[in-house]
Amino acid sequence: MWQRPPWIEPEAPASFSVLYEDEDLLAVAKPAGLPTLPGANFLQNTLLYLVRGFAPDAVPIHRLGRWTSGLVLCARNYQSREKLMQQWSANKVGKRYRAFASGLPDWDEKTISVPIGPVPHALLCSIHAASPHGKPALSHVTVLERRTDSFLCNVRIATGRPHQIRIHLAAIGHPLMGDPLYVAGGLPALETHALPGDPGYQLHSAELSFLHPSTGRELVIECEPPQLLRLSNNTGDGLN
Repeated sequence: MWQRPPWIEPEAPASFSVLYEDEDLLAVAKPAGLPTLPGANFLQNTLLYLVRGFAPDAVPIHRLGRWTSGLVLCARNYQSREKLMQQWSANKVGKRYRAFASGLPDWDEKTISVPIGPVPHALLCSIHAASPHGKPALSHVTVLERRTDSFLCNVRIATGRPHQIRIHLAAIGHPLMGDPLYVAGGLPALETHALPGDPGYQLHSAELSFLHPSTGRELVIECEPPQLLRLSNNTGDGLN
């Protein structure tokens, strides 16, 4: 039976912080546990609801999983939204994540190209996972720090498949620490009742890079990770 890891708080704080703001864009830091958009039993306790209280014109152009923390980018007008979505669809937005994975790899960098597609699931009929019949997916992993039985890494993704980082690291034998769903091989545990939105894993959206929709200049926005995902020998973060 799944048990709550010690780093998961019983209730996640419903809050966010502003990372960047201008007349076209708003970038915010979402805490783990806060859904990005309304759905299921979450209506007001969502990032969208809270952000709208701060900037009524802001609309997220992407979403993070409920238990993924970090940077969410919002557009503040129709023109900005359209231009950003064009970059997003063309995979021209740079996306870097910080992850806490299990095991001790014998490599420092690795590119993962395991396809991702639907596989059977006991409760949901199907769920995204590693599948030879799935869609192409590409992740590049860089080890930052090795710990006793785990490691910190940066993951840059060139595609945006559902649960891509969780699946890819599991596919090469290094599931995220505490992940209740994906096991080695990049598949759900056999007959598991765990769902994608269950807590336990540690994943953080650390950086987005893109062309500003009005100026055309490259903009790089970073978001400091939570304590567990910071380098132990760095009093700051070590984002790069």
